[in-house]
Amino acid sequence: MVRILIILDGASEPLRAGVATSLERARTPVLDELARTGDLSRLRTTPDGLPAGSETAIPVLLGWVPPAPVARGPIEAAAHGVDIPAGARAWRVDVFTGRDRADREVTNRAALALASAAPGHEVHRLAGHRLLVVGPPPLPIAARVAPFVAWPEGAEVPARLDTSTVVIAARGAASGIARSMGAAVVVPAGATGGVDSDLAAKAECARTALAAGARWLVVHVGGADEAAHARDAGAKAAFLERADSELIAPLAEEVRAAGGTLQVCPDHACDPATGWHDAEPVPSLTWPGGGSRRSRRLTERDAAGQPLVDLTRIAVAA
Repeated sequence: MVRILIILDGASEPLRAGVATSLERARTPVLDELARTGDLSRLRTTPDGLPAGSETAIPVLLGWVPPAPVARGPIEAAAHGVDIPAGARAWRVDVFTGRDRADREVTNRAALALASAAPGHEVHRLAGHRLLVVGPPPLPIAARVAPFVAWPEGAEVPARLDTSTVVIAARGAASGIARSMGAAVVVPAGATGGVDSDLAAKAECARTALAAGARWLVVHVGGADEAAHARDAGAKAAFLERADSELIAPLAEEVRAAGGTLQVCPDHACDPATGWHDAEPVPSLTWPGGGSRRSRRLTERDAAGQPLVDLTRIAVAA
């Protein structure tokens, strides 16, 4: 018996009359078939008063409800293997040009400038527009003014899992959260966290983890969220189609062969019309289930009338 959770980061969207969401536009024959024989529901993954985002919702999906906004710096440090010396802190700092995420060239220049302006602090380049600053508090003023946007300090993720839980993800929020919670983390070669991520490599790592006896396997993919942040609805739908054929299909076969359950859900919504996260409940599919083979899909509209499961009350609070 196997237990698998696939997190489609940022896959869902707010509903608008007459406008199809990315989950509705995407051609996902595997998910469609699973939905006909599985259980659809809605999940509340963002506690009241907290921002919608992976640093909030992924811990909830893994069983811990943050009591306050989560500090992103320690998560990024855990994801990238950066030590935080005694007395030091870690901060996630993003680079923006206006309201848009900076490109690689602009981010590289900004990182060099910040390193010069923040003596005694290490500045690490992460993926995309992201930086990690490590050093003694407080965070230097230079990292808190344009073009930089510093994530606030906050709650730190506690160890609540063990290595019988295996999380497969790129280096980023999901892997950092999982490592902080005590899970075993596998970062496949080619896992970028973006629309170009090697999903076949993630599927192969998943098979290996299952063969090695993982009790709970969690696979995170971030491409849909990244496409939505780029306000590219077409790329978001295309990534979901890739996830259907390259990741969900082979893992559904593992469940068919071994028995068990497969759950597929977003952690939160991300709207390609705005590029911003949304805290509304997300659609979730658990397969196999009590489905009646009626035509339905893992979409926001089809899940709208289904039961609401409030994970922010079921998961273990701090």
